[in-house]
Amino acid sequence: MIHAINIKKSFGNLQVLKGVDLSINKGEVVSIVGASGAGKTTLLQILGTLDLPSNKKDSSLVIHDTMVTHLNDKALARFRNEHIGFIFQFHQLLPEFTALENVCIPAYIKKTPRAKAEKRAQELLDFLGLSDRYHHKPNALSGGEQQRVAVARSLINNPSVILADEPSGNLDSETADQLHQLFFKLRDEFGQTFVLVTHNTKLANMADRKLTMVDGLIVSE
Repeated sequence: MIHAINIKKSFGNLQVLKGVDLSINKGEVVSIVGASGAGKTTLLQILGTLDLPSNKKDSSLVIHDTMVTHLNDKALARFRNEHIGFIFQFHQLLPEFTALENVCIPAYIKKTPRAKAEKRAQELLDFLGLSDRYHHKPNALSGGEQQRVAVARSLINNPSVILADEPSGNLDSETADQLHQLFFKLRDEFGQTFVLVTHNTKLANMADRKLTMVDGLIVSE
């Protein structure tokens, strides 16, 4: 599903990633842990095609059988929309839109017909226990409900992989546990692949594999 070779990233004179190699299989739940500044989020941004390796010519990133580092900007944006779902620590829902509308946005970008997008969004919200929240705006939802809407949004285009950056970092422990269980339910129900950057030890240890980053390198799993 994901094969990364020799991924490096520098910001000025600061080398954040120092040659990361990584392989993730379809249907795996993989956690990435490490101290702040180890390079976890930078790696996730590159895996999500939101950023590029500094050594583009002598690195490789293949996702869903596509060499993404060879795509132009337009093709890369299309690939990202269709194949990668994102879940952030702060849900990043648009406050002026309802839960249903927020979930549909990636599908609209993909030019999915409105009726088809809304039907799929309703199915996901139902699956996530939000069938009575279709028309609620984010400020009328609890923190856990907002994050579940964000999960539904990440799934709307049936992505190849879901990348999550501290997905439960803004939730109380009970709601965080519910979200963590949800990830594994989604994997079991839909065969989703998850890459989770987290400081939550319980979530990290639940994963099929736990990768530890130190100073820009994966040092153990």
